[in-house]
Amino acid sequence: MKLDIILAGVGGQGILTIATVIGEAALAEGLHIKQAEVHGMSQRGGDVHSNMRISSDLIHSDLVGKGSADVVISLEPMEALRYAAHLKPQGWIVSSLTPVVNITNYPSPDEIIARLRARPHTVLVDADALAQDCGAMRSANIVLLGAASGVLGIDYAGLEEGIRNVFSRKGEAVVEANLKALAAGRRAAAKG
Repeated sequence: MKLDIILAGVGGQGILTIATVIGEAALAEGLHIKQAEVHGMSQRGGDVHSNMRISSDLIHSDLVGKGSADVVISLEPMEALRYAAHLKPQGWIVSSLTPVVNITNYPSPDEIIARLRARPHTVLVDADALAQDCGAMRSANIVLLGAASGVLGIDYAGLEEGIRNVFSRKGEAVVEANLKALAAGRRAAAKG
């Protein structure tokens, strides 16, 4: 098994939490992981991304090169486009539809979505709306992880256990809300 992931978004969206949950699930399967984080201007809503490599074999580098990622998971559509060049030809983009317009020259959100939809392997979900429907406004990142779960090749039960491990210190209600968000994202992606 070999999986190269780019996680992208803007500061405060929970990109690193997604990485932690995936990492927990991968370790539980006995896989090796390496991760490199770039925080950028995260405290001001700037670009945040993480390179994550998972393999059944030893991993020697933590960076995902251009043209080698299996999946880009992005909580922000423009950030999904920014990292699309990192994808393999058959790689997947899994992105939230909700733009974070944090710059004055932000491109047309409709144009960004059209460009994402034109790609051959794209899953787009309204992660914010789904999180709100679950009563878990702060769990859009976990909704997106659920939407990506079908293309990761990691056991779904392992992702659920990763959520339990990561959120257990916040109480059972938070764990259950995030499990509900994960399931909502998975269902949304399955509906297409």
